[in-house]
Amino acid sequence: MHDGDDAPTFFLRKALDAFPPYLPGKPAREVPGLTAYKLASNEQAAPPLPEVLDAIAEAGREPRFYPDTFGTVLIGELSRLLDRPRDWFILGTGSSELINAIVQATCDDGDEAIYPWPSFEMYPQVTGMAAARRLEIPLTADARLDLPAMAAAFSERTRLVFLCSPNNPTGPALRHAELEEFMRQVPAGVIVVLDEAYLEYVTVPDAADGLELQRRWPNLVLLRTFSKAHGLAGMRIGYAVAHPRVIEALTKTVMPFGVSAAAQMAALASLRCADAVRTRAAALSARRDQIAQELRDLGYRVPEAQGNFVWLPLAEHSGAFEDYCADHALSVRNLDDGVRVTIGEEPGLQRFLGLAREFRGRIPEGHPALADVVVPGRA
Repeated sequence: MHDGDDAPTFFLRKALDAFPPYLPGKPAREVPGLTAYKLASNEQAAPPLPEVLDAIAEAGREPRFYPDTFGTVLIGELSRLLDRPRDWFILGTGSSELINAIVQATCDDGDEAIYPWPSFEMYPQVTGMAAARRLEIPLTADARLDLPAMAAAFSERTRLVFLCSPNNPTGPALRHAELEEFMRQVPAGVIVVLDEAYLEYVTVPDAADGLELQRRWPNLVLLRTFSKAHGLAGMRIGYAVAHPRVIEALTKTVMPFGVSAAAQMAALASLRCADAVRTRAAALSARRDQIAQELRDLGYRVPEAQGNFVWLPLAEHSGAFEDYCADHALSVRNLDDGVRVTIGEEPGLQRFLGLAREFRGRIPEGHPALADVVVPGRA
């Protein structure tokens, strides 16, 4: 029994000291007289589809049984829709679990993992936990993944590469030609993970087609999720599309029975409402483009936005802007390099634009947050 004021000593892994815990988006602060809006987490703003709610309710009638750990019905539907054999799929509790599972399946102590930065915060965490050597490759000046620099970082110890497209938190999407050229340079045996969490919001016509490239490069693993466009973030369900040898390895590193029956049935119902999902995603993408342009018109530098969010590279002003929004019952995601703002409820977006307009005067002229940026497709 521990006695006294001193903290007890436990045998915890030293790797834990190398990175902070994952911090989700903060809820909006309650401010008298104002409705609070959370734009700090990339959640679906539209309400759940009725068919999805019905499926969740029906699945919840028998909680005494374990869920189908193989996701038989859902994977059958994915196999049909994506034209891949069933043994090319595995489910996970969101793509986050699958990111961790892939690292556990590929990286030993001292192996190298390459990923862009800033990007999804789980990449450094899960690779750090595996005691892998982490190579963070800075983005280009216009907040895009620097694939030539990533290719130049390959070594004989490289085991894994993460690519996030569209990149969270900055927004640009990879183009097909650049990813094709990158895959030609990947050493044999190295697994490349294309994290496509925001795929449904992409509108640029020449975006990378992971499924097509995977036919030529079986070391390309695709991660997709039902958390974003499908609006099932709270159900925790995603999937990987990968060569059966990789899927076999992942079955040893994911949690058995992790994906609930309700999550599987909700995802299945959402897949069968594909037209409604596409319509909602298209409407959100259109509003995203409007928000991005309004910010540019205010003088902000906003990179290409292809997810369900926009990025303001405010650098040292990020914390002040987060606090300014919080004082007005609005939460945004401060990631130190900048601020990510989700395309959420319209009243919250209107308040955000007003606060961005007011905050603009606090940023000195010549600051990189105000520099011009070339936006593909725009003169």
